[in-house]
Amino acid sequence: MSTQSVREMSKRVSERLADAGFVDAQTNPTWYLIVIPKVLLFGLIMIVPFLGAFYVSLHQWAPLAQTHPFVGLENYVQLLHDKVFWKSLQNTVFYAGMLLLFDVPIALGLALLLNMKLKGTRFYSAAIFLPVVTSWVVVSLIWTWIYSPTNGILNVSLASLGLPTYDWLGNRALAMPAVTAMSIWKHIGFNMVIFLAGLGSIPDHYYEAAIVDGANRWQRFRYITLPLLKPTAFFVIVVTMIFSFRVYTQVYVMTNGGPVHATYTLMYYFWEQGFGQFNYGYASAMAVVLLVIVFGLSILQQRTWGSDVEY
Repeated sequence: MSTQSVREMSKRVSERLADAGFVDAQTNPTWYLIVIPKVLLFGLIMIVPFLGAFYVSLHQWAPLAQTHPFVGLENYVQLLHDKVFWKSLQNTVFYAGMLLLFDVPIALGLALLLNMKLKGTRFYSAAIFLPVVTSWVVVSLIWTWIYSPTNGILNVSLASLGLPTYDWLGNRALAMPAVTAMSIWKHIGFNMVIFLAGLGSIPDHYYEAAIVDGANRWQRFRYITLPLLKPTAFFVIVVTMIFSFRVYTQVYVMTNGGPVHATYTLMYYFWEQGFGQFNYGYASAMAVVLLVIVFGLSILQQRTWGSDVEY
């Protein structure tokens, strides 16, 4: 980040602080002490590792090798012709799409129900949120047993109803949807809590005025809840998308990427190349591509419908 960019950012922050009565943006240099450490910390945590990963991706890098030959963009060219990489990207996009399609709407529906403050709301809130604080490893092991083709509770229940049973994690067509369904079940409580916080911030007098004007439940939801919940929904969608592109643990525990790469994701393939085969250059190239994809999708969301969001 250039010195001019730092100064422009510092100037904007100082003006905000001046408006709030904290500092004088024209005469008091205190804002330098406030902004510069945070900018340096951001660069140390985010920018420096990214530049390091990009540098490694331009080399044939092995951890114990004495030399690391420069290969330029060869690792990126190899990615373009790597069928496993494209399969991993396809699975990751499928995973992210399913979470956005099912996780977010269901979480909003649960939040709306719990926000009605009916009897037992605290119990149901805790029960739905409990999987969120449970370890991914533990949840993955439990669902591996649920999906067991021989004595799993899912197949046993289907058999008792006279329905066909399946090898959920051993079938190439069913393995990724099965892992995704488990992830939705575990993650849905997180989004529900965020939506509950957003619903709690909407003033009650808006609904009271709408009821006086004769608005029904759907009209109150359409014209009051949804518009005022848009900042929360935007945050939930962005965080869920970023979380989706980091899927790894459940794949490693439940399927180990199988069967035949059917559940490979970008993070899992990155781990396999970097820490399984110690091909750090190729793994770093995947990490850079993953960062560019996530950053691009975040910018796209911001430009499409997040630009008018006000907090």
